[in-house]
Amino acid sequence: MRAEIELTGTYQHTSAELAFGARIAWRNSARCIGRLYWQSLRVRDLRAVHRAADVADQCVEHLRLATNGGRIRPTITVFAPDAPGRPGPRIWNEQLIRYAGHRVDGGVLGDPRYAAFTDAVRTLGWTPPAEPGAFDVLPLVVSTPDDPAHLRTLPADAVLEVPLSHPDHPWFADLGLRWHAVPAISSMRLSIGGVDYPAAPFNGWYMGTEIGARNLADTDRYDMLPAVAAELGLDTTSTTSLWRDRALVELNVAVLHSFAKAGATISDHHTESERFLKHIAKEERAGRRCPADWSWIVPRSPAASPRSSTATTTPTTCARSSSPTRAARPPPSTAPHPSSPSAPLPAPDPLDPPEPHPNRQLTPGTTRRSRRREVHCGPKQDPATIPFP
Repeated sequence: MRAEIELTGTYQHTSAELAFGARIAWRNSARCIGRLYWQSLRVRDLRAVHRAADVADQCVEHLRLATNGGRIRPTITVFAPDAPGRPGPRIWNEQLIRYAGHRVDGGVLGDPRYAAFTDAVRTLGWTPPAEPGAFDVLPLVVSTPDDPAHLRTLPADAVLEVPLSHPDHPWFADLGLRWHAVPAISSMRLSIGGVDYPAAPFNGWYMGTEIGARNLADTDRYDMLPAVAAELGLDTTSTTSLWRDRALVELNVAVLHSFAKAGATISDHHTESERFLKHIAKEERAGRRCPADWSWIVPRSPAASPRSSTATTTPTTCARSSSPTRAARPPPSTAPHPSSPSAPLPAPDPLDPPEPHPNRQLTPGTTRRSRRREVHCGPKQDPATIPFP
């Protein structure tokens, strides 16, 4: 390896090392609650794919394979790494599937989070539907050193969408809501042993609250709580009526019910909290500490779900105190389950494609000589403690 670095400035992982590093990165991803099944991650080694059009085609194939007829399979597709003088491909989209935000009459039709990205892809040549809707799938944008911006429309057979209905309220279907079944993050950099893979789309499956309590409910996203509350006949004139809470529950019931009806994998936050505790227990039995960013791990209603006080913010640090767990709501996004949300993307410059966000990294650092591995995910920071109840 040292000779290879001396000669080329970098080195290549074997396929086995790549698969191991990707799985370990998921296992230690501090913001993900769904790590119990990290060993089941399917790793697609596509480092030989370089052309932007081919990268986009393989992203489409990733979605088909991950969808698996509704039985979502955790999958990561790893494209060429950055190398001295030759950067790897970039995927501009935050997730492979996202809905457009069309600017209309001073507002936004669709997802306001992606209004700027929608503007950008239109300047690159994307033509939205003749009659724009609230759930128009955005195209992929891939760039390489030889192709500054390649657009790829996602075919219908690669995007499984679930129309939302409610088991007790027939009117809910008339709201016209739906959501895609595969949350495939494409804005994270995978870094293994000092080798960076800037394009490595990765998916798990959704936790219901990611859709019902965030994407469809947040005021800067689809903001559906007022509409649901109105249909329920709730008093929205006072917060003490808890109308938002009651509407939120029904919205989440609809999401779980609809995914189950469609045969698409999803889980509720209570189940995932219990699974996370099992994951922590397994890690402790293996002699490892479990990193956890509790502002992401704790569900939207933390008092109703089990929590652990033994996970740590770094693989080597654990602290407890009488202070309450920080359970602030993360920035709005549909991070997959497992999730890794990110900040809204600015309108990209075709001549200056965006870098994968520096605060979103899956990083299994590998030292071959000692065979020691340390894994970090998320913002790089000094070891620190976080208070637990």
